[in-house]
Amino acid sequence: MFITLEGIEGAGKTTQLPRLVAFLEEHGHTCVVTREPGGTAIGQKVRSLLLDPDNSDMSPETELFLYAADRAQHVRRMIEPALAEGKTVVCDRFADATEVYQGWARGLDMELVQVLNRVATGGRKPDITLLFDLPPEAGLKRAWQRIAQNGKEAADCRFENEKMAFHDRVRQGYLDLARREPGRFVVIDALGSAAEVADRMIAVLERLPGIDRP
Repeated sequence: MFITLEGIEGAGKTTQLPRLVAFLEEHGHTCVVTREPGGTAIGQKVRSLLLDPDNSDMSPETELFLYAADRAQHVRRMIEPALAEGKTVVCDRFADATEVYQGWARGLDMELVQVLNRVATGGRKPDITLLFDLPPEAGLKRAWQRIAQNGKEAADCRFENEKMAFHDRVRQGYLDLARREPGRFVVIDALGSAAEVADRMIAVLERLPGIDRP
């Protein structure tokens, strides 16, 4: 099984990921936890380029191709081998993020974005995508609090520095994807405490068919 977590900056998906993995392991899944960008050794180097706020002059096209390169390596060296071994892969962001960030928010040609995603993923799509949704104002407030509390994260804040209109478009892009693929997406209200959001997530997971077996 392949499960992805998506959401705007500060949505709390990274906070909820360990809770998700614990739930899955309690239900018999052997989990491989990964992320994009940066799920491989090569991907870590790509991630440093993509998220460094000093790279504010990066063109949208450069950004798109870097994400595609990271994803191609990730799918072939991490995700597909783990799935072939019968493991459950849990990934913090995947191809949906590129469609909304580079397509919806950056305004790049959506057909180009989708073609590159298909090439990079080899056609692999998640079985379940958990979309943690909340207003951008609330998400960015959380994100900047995290950055202030944990100095090492300050080097990864290029997207937090974008204008509010950018984050509004990202959210709308995600919600549009969820409307178009209701069989794959589960939208979770991400407002409230981490414990409250975790309870909502687990309640949803308990109702999904097949979640209790690898």
